[in-house]
Amino acid sequence: MTIVETPIKAVLGNRRSTAGVHLVARDYAKGTRLDPHMHREAQLVYAARGTMQVTTPKGRWLVPPDRAVWVPSRLEHAIDVLADIEMRTLYFDLPWLKREQRDEGLTKEFVVRVSPLLHQAILALFDSRNTPERTELLVRLVMLELHQAGDSATFVPLPREPRCRRAAMIVLDDPTAIHEIETLARAVGTSVRTLSRLFSAETQLTFKSWCQRARVAAAIERLSTDANVSVKQLAAQLGYASVPAFSAAFRQVTGRTPTEFARKV
Repeated sequence: MTIVETPIKAVLGNRRSTAGVHLVARDYAKGTRLDPHMHREAQLVYAARGTMQVTTPKGRWLVPPDRAVWVPSRLEHAIDVLADIEMRTLYFDLPWLKREQRDEGLTKEFVVRVSPLLHQAILALFDSRNTPERTELLVRLVMLELHQAGDSATFVPLPREPRCRRAAMIVLDDPTAIHEIETLARAVGTSVRTLSRLFSAETQLTFKSWCQRARVAAAIERLSTDANVSVKQLAAQLGYASVPAFSAAFRQVTGRTPTEFARKV
């Protein structure tokens, strides 16, 4: 596994903002893949524009512009760029996190809901005119916002058990299809009862709920990358009987309707 040195060579900028914190700005085109790697530092990965997907051993995290991902030190992860992105990444040395007493609750990856305040604070950190005092205050503001911004709406947990993993990948390869658990069980060589039990144990979701989350993630990806798609078209493509049924499922996972979500993208 590659351990990427930080700071890394960046297109737009690469500098130390304050002792123990590094800032890297880089643009990536749609279709770019950053293969599995890890960093010695913890990092907050944010796309000020565009959409990406971050994959860890735990699952897939869809990251539209109103989300960011916290990636702990030495955690394997890959990034797929789904729409041209302006990536703004903050790297945190572990001694700095411990010294500042900011490491509590940051040992596992999670998606961050980016509030307008957090968005502006991250962008302001990359202002070359910053004084050390202003930069330090902005870093502290980011950390304060980070601790209250956890959000799992765009997360699709991935099972590790081989049969269950194969079944999950079949669904993710075509989330618009109707996947019956009986068919999947036969495809991966197990019983319906075993596969159902495995999904619950491995993902903390029932098979039906997991499939719904996978479909909603596919909807979020489409809304984030295609400005012309309508909610009606999306509902039909994802196999929902009606727009209200699709909106209800979307709201159950994300807390918002597809139309409300699209306005934020």
